[in-house]
Amino acid sequence: MNLHRTLATAARVLRQLRHDPRSIALMLLVPCVMLLLLRYVFDGNPRTFDSIGASLLGIFPLITMFLVTSIATLRERTSGTLERLLAMPLAKGDLIAGYALAFGALAVVQSVLATGLALWALGLDVTGSAWLLLLVALLDALLGTALGLFVSAFAASEFQAVQFMPAVIFPQLLLCGLFTPRDKMQPVLEAISNVLPMSYAVDGMNEVLRHPDITGDFVRDAAIVAACAVLVLALGAATLRRRTA
Repeated sequence: MNLHRTLATAARVLRQLRHDPRSIALMLLVPCVMLLLLRYVFDGNPRTFDSIGASLLGIFPLITMFLVTSIATLRERTSGTLERLLAMPLAKGDLIAGYALAFGALAVVQSVLATGLALWALGLDVTGSAWLLLLVALLDALLGTALGLFVSAFAASEFQAVQFMPAVIFPQLLLCGLFTPRDKMQPVLEAISNVLPMSYAVDGMNEVLRHPDITGDFVRDAAIVAACAVLVLALGAATLRRRTA
């Protein structure tokens, strides 16, 4: 890998995204809008928002980054851009790292906006530090970016990329512990949930919600989410093909 080439790739992706205001709006504004709607859905019972708002603060960025990253990357595959880039002296690792840096930069902005809105405008009540909440939200957004880069290798069109969402995101959403504690699920489903990264994203958010200090469980959950993002990025690099046919 070459740092200069990685940064050049990231800069190119950001320049392209600058001319795509709809994608930027989807990444930066949709999680905030969803949190705002959720807060006033439970306007008569703010405690309900407090109990699930932290979890959704991690889930919404993951979902939006997955959608935007998978579609944007697939667009470059189908247009032949990736094939032309890989014909140059550019390693697969440089390319994937550049995409991850570009979308990761947007993930930072997205996480800051969503966390700030939830805590200071919507009054989300958490026991732990706001910085820890922001850290988990950022890790979740980066995980969504990594998953989007990975699944784009298996889609032939933007529509197919969207179709991966029920297969990749929905099972994690149902089994992550948002709707019921994971230890109350049927044992087979609990075992499956134990290997899904979104489960640890929700667990990490709940640790911040309930504990004033950093706990061992929080460190474990954050490390697992980060490790999953790195692993999926490595798999994404492995799936890059020199030819897009």
